[in-house]
Amino acid sequence: MPRVLILPGLYDSGPDHWQSHWEREHPGFVRVRQRDWETPDRAEWVATLEAAIASSPEPAVLVAHSTSCCLVAHWAAAHPTSSPRVKGALLVAPSDVEAPSYPVGPTGFAPTPLAPLPFPSIVVASTDDVYVTVERAERFAAAWGSRFEVVGALGHLNSASGLGSWPQGLAWLEELLAEK
Repeated sequence: MPRVLILPGLYDSGPDHWQSHWEREHPGFVRVRQRDWETPDRAEWVATLEAAIASSPEPAVLVAHSTSCCLVAHWAAAHPTSSPRVKGALLVAPSDVEAPSYPVGPTGFAPTPLAPLPFPSIVVASTDDVYVTVERAERFAAAWGSRFEVVGALGHLNSASGLGSWPQGLAWLEELLAEK
């Protein structure tokens, strides 16, 4: 069984975020802890993710939110020989790190890598996310070779979206876990 690594975006995921629900409800799901959640450095976040992936011989499925979707793309570009250790990725509400709406503070995330990911992935977007337009999220999905899912007007798909345990997201994750 693959490990599930939860990758929160900027500011981490608070207690009401669907990622936190999943972590509490599924003991095998592990949150990757970054040192700096507010002014992250891309190289440091990539190194932390690489260490988490390398910490076990079991393959991992990545569950990324917001800035961590870009993190996954940067990690895949920086560690092409490590990609067999990742079985898939659920990439939710990928922030557009190049957009004027993106928060000030993070360094090195722009531009977003637009190379195909070497594992199956699903990009999930909302129609009214302030950090990415549907068109830009669809461009990311196409470039990464990801399936693209639009969930309607649910904001940034975070705590404020009121998703709770988010059963639909969990169903998409289960599809990735079942991939051969």
